Amino acid sequence: MRRWMMLALGTAAQTVACTFLYGLPYTSETLRRDNGLTLGEVGLLVACPTVGLMLTLIAWGALADRFGERLVITSGLAMTAVLLSLAATVNGLVPLGVLLALAGAASASVSAASGRLVVGWFSARERGLAMGIRQTSTPLGMGIAALVVPTLAARDGIAGTVLFCAALCGVVAVLVGSLTTDPPRTARTTGQEPAPNPYRHAGLWRIHASSALLCVPQFATNAFAMVFLIDVRGWSAVHAGQLLVVAQVLGAASRVLAGRWSDRVGSRVRPMRQLAVCIAVVMGATALGALRPSPLTDFAVIVACGITASTNGLAFTAVAELAGSSWSGRAMGVQNTGQNLAASLTPPLLGALIGSAGYARGFMLAGVLAAAACFVIPAGAAAASSASAVRAPGSGTRGE
Repeated sequence: MRRWMMLALGTAAQTVACTFLYGLPYTSETLRRDNGLTLGEVGLLVACPTVGLMLTLIAWGALADRFGERLVITSGLAMTAVLLSLAATVNGLVPLGVLLALAGAASASVSAASGRLVVGWFSARERGLAMGIRQTSTPLGMGIAALVVPTLAARDGIAGTVLFCAALCGVVAVLVGSLTTDPPRTARTTGQEPAPNPYRHAGLWRIHASSALLCVPQFATNAFAMVFLIDVRGWSAVHAGQLLVVAQVLGAASRVLAGRWSDRVGSRVRPMRQLAVCIAVVMGATALGALRPSPLTDFAVIVACGITASTNGLAFTAVAELAGSSWSGRAMGVQNTGQNLAASLTPPLLGALIGSAGYARGFMLAGVLAAAACFVIPAGAAAASSASAVRAPGSGTRGE
């Protein structure tokens, strides 16, 4: 039962961090109305936490490798709560942006260490399922933000929103500090060689690269599904939003099912490659639906939003297993950095393409990149070879 408690705590920590990171965009209208900010200034402010997060993910991962997950998650969430509380008291765009960036940097501790916590407590036979459940924290955090933040921002402004996020982070920090136990580790004996650098082999680099490619269709649908339904299919904003709630539920379910599938077949990369093929096909169907709109177009959009999220947990699990316990925190930090960078670049670059050439070409490009990911994902034998080459004696993680 202890491992499931650790999974629940790790998922809760990641969920509250995502509520903060993804909740700020819901304050956009309030910031424009009450604070007199332009749309560009709002966008800059909303981007601050993500910038802070990307700059510190690898450093937090190294700290998790050195000092353990409990200390890193607890201290990071506590720092986030304090910084957000301070952000609620300041006036001016610059000090607010700086504090939000610092809070984002502190919240990166959860992204770097919570996955390591889950991987450490579960065996290879359950690890895919566990990481799939942990990855549902993103849609859960987005759901909480969508339900609470707009009303809170309209009533109490940006201060009320950041205090709400601070309270969530503070409560979960106390829970993690009180209840979490680091996974057991095998102590390194005197004179034993340190774990070799897993980045000397191609397997990890290929997982990072393929995950970044697969982020493009995921964030293409996240960013443009609503406006696509409104512009092309004539949906109202309210009804399009309701339809996309269903898509988010499917996205969460796809992560769990993909993880369970990987446990059953004893591989992370094989399901990941097959899902990449499916993503390419679905994005192609969505592009076709943009050219010839019909009710099937709506169905394609829902399926695309669901299936494009399915590979996240598989990639993180594969990274942790290839890196071994001595390097998994840093490796997941690199993985998170690459995915966040791809997620940040996709909306503006793909938006420019869609604006000039239409939705069909934008969605088709996303499908082509998913197809390219199929060739970048390492084959099972290559991944297993890399894992055996880099895994330190006594490592707490096991390969495929």
